[in-house]
Amino acid sequence: MERGKIVYFDRPGRQNTRAVVEAVRKRCEELGIKHVVVASDSGQTALKFWEVLRGTDVTLISVAEHAGYAGGDEPSIKPERRRELGEKGVKVLICSHALSGVGRSVTKKFGGISHVEIIAYTLRLFGTEGLKVAVEVAVMAADAGLIPTDQEVIAVGGSGGGADTAVVLKAAHMNNFFDLELREIIAKPRQRG
Repeated sequence: MERGKIVYFDRPGRQNTRAVVEAVRKRCEELGIKHVVVASDSGQTALKFWEVLRGTDVTLISVAEHAGYAGGDEPSIKPERRRELGEKGVKVLICSHALSGVGRSVTKKFGGISHVEIIAYTLRLFGTEGLKVAVEVAVMAADAGLIPTDQEVIAVGGSGGGADTAVVLKAAHMNNFFDLELREIIAKPRQRG
């Protein structure tokens, strides 16, 4: 039996980012994790992870919101930030959300709720938006071929900016979502906010 330490925060939000970054770095070292996937709409959170993980053999993947998410035809991450991250070796992924996508469009147009939105709301029951986001970006990165599905990875999410949740998981592709294994919680808020 292994005993680990979970970092709990009183509230969700960006003020927890530095503590999450440090906890992730430590867990990467302890478990030999080679891939970290981070939700980072502007790229700022990804830069904070890069600062701590650079010089290691960890591959960092930054996942940004797709074009149209907040309106308009531009993704949330600016081209110059995307270029900066790429030059630092960070892989940047922009794609549709695994736990909303077309299902959200049906809900908005006709009402009701889609299957994937039920999964998203269920993940939120475990504390915050951050856990849902962490699972979601892991699936998105797996679908893009950026992380393996046969090894443990760390996935990081947040609640309205920054990072407040980190988990160790074995990812799965969207078409095999229920093969995903959430193995450890590294950090999370104790309440939704």
